[in-house]
Amino acid sequence: MKASIRDVAKLANVSISTVSRVLNAPELVVKEKREKVLAAIAQLNYSPNALARGLIHRRTQTLGVLFPNISNLFYSEVLAGMEGAAHEAGYNLMICNTDNNADKKHAILKVLNEKQIDGLILTSEPVLPDDYEVLSKFTFPVVLAATHSPDYEIASVKVDDEKAAYDAAAYLISRGHRRIGMISGSIDDPISGGPRIRGFLRALNDHGIESDPKKCIEYGSPQFEHSYQAMKALHAKFPDMTAVFATSDERALAAISYLHEHRIRVPEEISVIGFDNTRMAGMCFPKLTTVAQPLFDIGYLSVVKLLRLIRGEPVHDLRTVVPHSIVERDSVISVKP
Repeated sequence: MKASIRDVAKLANVSISTVSRVLNAPELVVKEKREKVLAAIAQLNYSPNALARGLIHRRTQTLGVLFPNISNLFYSEVLAGMEGAAHEAGYNLMICNTDNNADKKHAILKVLNEKQIDGLILTSEPVLPDDYEVLSKFTFPVVLAATHSPDYEIASVKVDDEKAAYDAAAYLISRGHRRIGMISGSIDDPISGGPRIRGFLRALNDHGIESDPKKCIEYGSPQFEHSYQAMKALHAKFPDMTAVFATSDERALAAISYLHEHRIRVPEEISVIGFDNTRMAGMCFPKLTTVAQPLFDIGYLSVVKLLRLIRGEPVHDLRTVVPHSIVERDSVISVKP
């Protein structure tokens, strides 16, 4: 049977509170008693209960993390960064999947609050008024990863999505493309939809390319199957395009799949650029040119920022913007304008 703090106190002939002080503030215990307690701990091979220690410090060393779709490769790489920072600080992560369902998200938040987490990270999804109403009732701090909240003062870590999309379109234009299509989420999505659409259209306009969103943009959810249908619809209304900007790598892979199945060569007939630089970008054929988000860094920095808030330390940059880059592989070629 595992030894308890009561067993340690009995063997050392001290009170339970003395054992607790030796574990948590040893400098407050006289040397003789401290040595007796340490000897008893060693003899009994006692390991203090993490929850009990958390109650003493009013912390559980646990962070909650909410993902909208844990199966997406995007989140596995963000999570790797979170786990790295949490491990370094002696924290554990409690991972939850919301399935993009608001009711499930709010139910999970209630459970996490009951579990007395020390802080929470929300990923990708916007913070809606209903979300904020729930979050405002909790005492733990919140950080947003790969998303932000323009309406509320919540700390965040993300790329500049509008600038990144602008650079993706400008890159295609620099390779001679002027008939460029786009597969995107809804323009009403304030995270990866609207900003990336605005960046894309602004790049076209800045380079003197006429852009009719009804012709050159097709909207849809990020799942592969839906993105495949979006590429099909885009190709039907814009058959003479020479390049496609897909606002996620999964969308880009769906576009390539559609084009391959319809004997349209990538990149010889239509070039494709993605967004994210997940591991699959370098594993598909042709290997995907994409806008790289520093996914590991987003996860890592979100935990670092959350821990600063938990400790009551100042956070000078409420909304941290991390740099993006374009990783050139094989899915884009130059064409004559």
